[in-house]
Amino acid sequence: MQLRKRLPSLTALVALEATIRHRSVTAAAKELGVTQAAVSRQIALLEEDFGRSLFHRGHRSIEPTPACLHLGATLADSFSNIADSVDTMRATATDIVTIGATIAFSSFWLLPKIAELRKLDPNIQIRVISQDSKIDLNTGVVDIAIRYGSPPFNDGTVLASCDDSIFPVCSPEYAASHLGRDFPDGDYELIETDVPDRSWYRWDDWFARLGRKPGNLRSMLRFSHYTEAITAARAGQGVALGWDTLIKTFLADGSLVKLGDVKIPAEGRHNILVPINTKRSTMADFTAGWLMQAFQR
Repeated sequence: MQLRKRLPSLTALVALEATIRHRSVTAAAKELGVTQAAVSRQIALLEEDFGRSLFHRGHRSIEPTPACLHLGATLADSFSNIADSVDTMRATATDIVTIGATIAFSSFWLLPKIAELRKLDPNIQIRVISQDSKIDLNTGVVDIAIRYGSPPFNDGTVLASCDDSIFPVCSPEYAASHLGRDFPDGDYELIETDVPDRSWYRWDDWFARLGRKPGNLRSMLRFSHYTEAITAARAGQGVALGWDTLIKTFLADGSLVKLGDVKIPAEGRHNILVPINTKRSTMADFTAGWLMQAFQR
């Protein structure tokens, strides 16, 4: 039997749910914007369909029967679920998913992959906020953040994480010009990144983890953003610290090469975060799922 034939009038069920909730035909009619007689008529039709009374009627009062209360609870849950689904459908049509990340992560990892996401859903609208200062998820500015550090975080739930390793990189031409010299023992020029976040490795941090720093190395170029340091390294200006997750594409296309065989595991991790206790849109959930798969790859 078709579902439609098994169900009474949806209008009658809406009227019944409102009457049960208010314990009043008059109040239900006011909420629904119809007359009291119209609500009474819908309830009478349901009672005829069910073959039983739905209310105990007293002087100026009505009380739902136990069976009616059971049906009312089911209707309330069902209408709530329908309303949530409708809200989601309405929001999805104009929903913009905002992703926050550092400038380097946005430039080197996220932006090259957005084309892949848009192939999966050409209608998705993405807004990227790139900043090296911490993005506070409590502000509601972003739907998803990608943050380097060690979980847990007090403002977000971690959906996925990936490790990283750090090693010296330079252009192939720069490496060739120092042929036969083992880093860091040759006469190399270091490219430094000056950032206030102490979780970001500087050359001194890397050599401290390595356990030694030869005195012949010189920091010749300093930049405030990691993207600039990597651009300088690709241009043959010296040796930069390469974060494997961020520079894979440059190693793959040959514009950067590893210098030596030493690499150090990063102490933190790259984490996909979403705000705590915040309801996400369908598009935000879809985007978060795609980011998690990308991390796993």
